[in-house]
Amino acid sequence: MKVYPITLLGHKDHGKSTLIGSLLMQTGAATQARIKEAEEYSRRLKKDFEPAFILDSFAEERTGEMTIDTTRAEIAYKGAAFVLIDVPGHEELIKNMISGASYGETAILLVSAKEGEGIRPQTKRHLYIARMLGIDTLIVAVNKMDLIHYDKEKFDEIRNGLLKFIEKIGFKDSKVHFVPISAYRGENLVKNSKNIKWYDKGSLLDVIYSSIKKVEKTNHGPLRIIAQGSIVGDGKNVVVGRVINGSIKIGEKVCFLPSSVDAIVKDMVVKGKKVKMAWIGDNVAMTFKNKIKAEVRGSVISSYENRPSLEDVIIARIFVAGKFGKGLQIKFNGVDIKCKGIKFLRRIDPTTGESSDAKGIKLLDAADAEVTLIKKIPIEDYNMTKELGRFVLYNGNEFSGIGIIEK
Repeated sequence: MKVYPITLLGHKDHGKSTLIGSLLMQTGAATQARIKEAEEYSRRLKKDFEPAFILDSFAEERTGEMTIDTTRAEIAYKGAAFVLIDVPGHEELIKNMISGASYGETAILLVSAKEGEGIRPQTKRHLYIARMLGIDTLIVAVNKMDLIHYDKEKFDEIRNGLLKFIEKIGFKDSKVHFVPISAYRGENLVKNSKNIKWYDKGSLLDVIYSSIKKVEKTNHGPLRIIAQGSIVGDGKNVVVGRVINGSIKIGEKVCFLPSSVDAIVKDMVVKGKKVKMAWIGDNVAMTFKNKIKAEVRGSVISSYENRPSLEDVIIARIFVAGKFGKGLQIKFNGVDIKCKGIKFLRRIDPTTGESSDAKGIKLLDAADAEVTLIKKIPIEDYNMTKELGRFVLYNGNEFSGIGIIEK
């Protein structure tokens, strides 16, 4: 059974944890012991039963009603498994949110329809970060419909209020879906709700199931493998890596970058079996006819004819999540590379998508920037190859932000 990671986004109190708790119950993934524990906590706090307590792992979350760390839960539906990644919605926990959102290519955005809540700056900021991280399928779950008497006009107001921004930051219409739900009452999650008769496009899980991105093992372009390391033994030098684009076959001539060392594939193993060809998505162990005299970990193995460019000056869009100082470095394909400097070109407001001059860039802003590294690395435009078009920024050991490369 294939497992699809799905990230949950949204402002604090808009119902992410409640949604996962209800889905766990309705799909049979929550044990009776876990449900009883949640019921007991609800009683202690003198509250009605709260599905979110099935998910939350810390007492601070239950009493403070705020998810403080990234949490995962798995459910099954129609032969597919979904790992739901609940990330913090509070502005102060944006670093945790970035870490959690980086795992998936599909996201559910929770927006509360309750009076006084609705679309918030943090709602849009989460969307902006998600798009930067490579999420391209978006399901907007308009929550708390029961509190507004299932009003279609309010649903349409939220939908229309988000659509222009969603399109502006790069989501395609065909991959954006809006679903009215009540996470607390469990309505329109697995089965269609009788209270929302004006909506006829399937329950939340139906929409997720039909829209989830299915990655086929086909050649999507020139070969790209991220080398994870090498194993030396029995006279062999085995290089291990993950195919992120294209395919590779025995006898093929390839190139290791940034060292520009050429090699010819001798043998390959995928999932413990010898193969003649490996495809996008495969983790492959390879031996070569010639000895690889290069730093393997973090290298890109590319097709010989069509290679990524080697650059030490990168133009990138950055989301600022921390300080930028003399200890600035990027983590690129698992390798740390020091920065000589960074020059901001313009500021971008992640809650509107509007740009301005580079003055006054602050925490939680986005920016176009020129990043200069101490050595050249193999890069490609983010829209061409995500893994070669994004990086993480650190200032010393402190997380500072994320970046996507624009060529």
